[in-house]
Amino acid sequence: MKILSRLQVRKFQFFLKCDQIEPLSKRFSSSFSNGSSFSSSETDWNGKVKPFMDDGYQDNAAKIDGMRKTVYDVCGVLENGSWGPAVEDALNSFDEMSQPEVIVGVMKRLKDVNVAFQYFRWVEGRTEQGNCAEVYNAFLMVMARTRNLEYLEQILEEMSVAGFGITNHVCVELVTSFVRSHKLKEAFGVIETMRKFKFRPAFSAYTTLIGALAEANKPDPMLTLFHQMQEIGYEANVHLFTTLVRVFAREGRIDAAISLLDEMKSNSFTADLVLYNVCIDCFGKVGKVDMAWKFFHEMKAQGLIPDDVTYTTLIGVLCKVGRLDEAIELFEELDQNRSVPCVYAYNTMIMGYGSAGKFDEAYSLLERQKRKGCIPSVIAYNCILTCLGRKGKIDEAFKILEEMRQDAAPNLTTYNILIDMLCKAGDLQAALKFQDTMKEAGLVPNIMTVNIMIDRLCKAQKLDEAYSIFSGLDHKVCTPDSRTFCSLIDGLGRRGRVGRIDEAYLILEELMQKGLTPNTYTWNCLLDALVKAEEIDEAQVCFQNMKNQKCSPNGMTYSIMINGLCMIRKFNKAFVFWQEMQKNGLKPNTYTYTTMIVGLARAGNVMEARGLFDRFKASGGIPDSACYNAMIEGLSSANKAMDAYTVFEETRLRGCRVNSKTCVVLLDALHKADCLEQAAIVGAVLREMAKSQHATRLP
Repeated sequence: MKILSRLQVRKFQFFLKCDQIEPLSKRFSSSFSNGSSFSSSETDWNGKVKPFMDDGYQDNAAKIDGMRKTVYDVCGVLENGSWGPAVEDALNSFDEMSQPEVIVGVMKRLKDVNVAFQYFRWVEGRTEQGNCAEVYNAFLMVMARTRNLEYLEQILEEMSVAGFGITNHVCVELVTSFVRSHKLKEAFGVIETMRKFKFRPAFSAYTTLIGALAEANKPDPMLTLFHQMQEIGYEANVHLFTTLVRVFAREGRIDAAISLLDEMKSNSFTADLVLYNVCIDCFGKVGKVDMAWKFFHEMKAQGLIPDDVTYTTLIGVLCKVGRLDEAIELFEELDQNRSVPCVYAYNTMIMGYGSAGKFDEAYSLLERQKRKGCIPSVIAYNCILTCLGRKGKIDEAFKILEEMRQDAAPNLTTYNILIDMLCKAGDLQAALKFQDTMKEAGLVPNIMTVNIMIDRLCKAQKLDEAYSIFSGLDHKVCTPDSRTFCSLIDGLGRRGRVGRIDEAYLILEELMQKGLTPNTYTWNCLLDALVKAEEIDEAQVCFQNMKNQKCSPNGMTYSIMINGLCMIRKFNKAFVFWQEMQKNGLKPNTYTYTTMIVGLARAGNVMEARGLFDRFKASGGIPDSACYNAMIEGLSSANKAMDAYTVFEETRLRGCRVNSKTCVVLLDALHKADCLEQAAIVGAVLREMAKSQHATRLP
């Protein structure tokens, strides 16, 4: 078969991509000068101008058309039958099977990675020369489309040995396909596998994945990729540094964020306005207000002019931590330099005044905004209503609502704020009546309205009313979401009665039938309910179901399980959960530590309890009375009288109460160990406790 030129191959690939054959180019000439190289016989054709067409070009077009037909026929064979001798015989009947263009064309249309792999290997065996780089890249694209990485390591290893490269387009598609489907772990794995076989992933592949990890708040893999980019020679930019700083600062990892800023400066990058705004926002929100101020002054020193975002962000940060005077000063600085008020700054300042309970100042700011020719928006009024709701000022809120109607029409958020206030106050009838007013205004209650009412009713233990609203929902108009189900499960579960827990189970089942996924909070509500009802075996089944549903338990989940198992004295099983919790990188809280220490001590596992007790204190934990008493009794029972006495002294120094029973157990252990001096001190404490108890009983 005649080998196609590079130009013809490119045209063929273009035709395959477009899924059509473009009309052949034609060159016409309607008139010729005497110097024309065309004869009259060539130009005169039945009295018309004869089109000139290269015969070779016609041949090439025919070949391209033939190859396109071959591609479709091969795909038909592969997609309509399982791989076997019959399929191989059918493939052997095609004359053009060895052409890379045909193989690539077939790969572009296959939707099953296993079929593509079998075809890939069959072609390789038939040609006895191995596939070319284009075919390998085409197969990688099949993996990207199908999001199946089963053969990735195998293919990349072969490409590495053969010296083939991965095109930037293929690299980006492999990563992007998993990013689009929110499979960030797999996308990260693609880049790691490429690096394993010494490939250089595309710059866009890195930045795409870093951006996706930023949205998912996963700073550590982001930083790994960032450093990897630098190692292979890619130059970082201010935008990348900004993305990383934002995520680390937002997570409260200030040292890492500052380290990135220092690295950026050492690389001679100049921070821009966006980066400074990000730093002010993120550092401020995690309580580092002085650092936010530092960035504000630094940007001005660098010659950058703070914009509305800068001012509004810092004003919001200052209001949040109660530094209202500084916020006012900054607001005035912004407002005096503007002819038109900054609406966002006004709204933020109004919210700040409201949160501080300074409603007169908030109303004054509304009037000032009007005097400047700017009518306050519904958002400004909603800010005031939100703050009034937090302070429980229902009557004042409804007065503001009437004033609001003169400037702005109340929106759905306005009604939801007021319904929430009424529900919190326990005035269900008023909330329902106000909901009717909302409907009369042409607004349809949304799922947020429903969630507010159900959640507040559940928390007020009015479960029948909450369930009535849920069961009366018109799902065509208002579809329950995960928060609706969570509120009900939490409310029903916290009653701690088996009957109600059964209802909670039914709601969980309905949630899953609707295609919604229970989150960790939902499972924790159900587990807590089961533990309170002492249904510990059922709680363990529920815990396993949670993991089967790919929902990761958090620290609270393990705390609930450990507490439940300790309640029924299954301390060793509780310790298994404790170890699993530690293995998963979760940090126990004070309650979990105390529960586990007390459980181990009472079970006689004193050394494990002591080790846990010491680690708890070393990590900054402060044991409570229950924890101290359990340790004293456990060490005393284990014939470690002096260790128990040391904990006894520490308990008294901390100001924690030592139980009389604990003193008796310790006193007995000290006598047995001939620690008479210490026994005398404990005896004296015991006598003082007896006198104190006797005095409180006197009339």
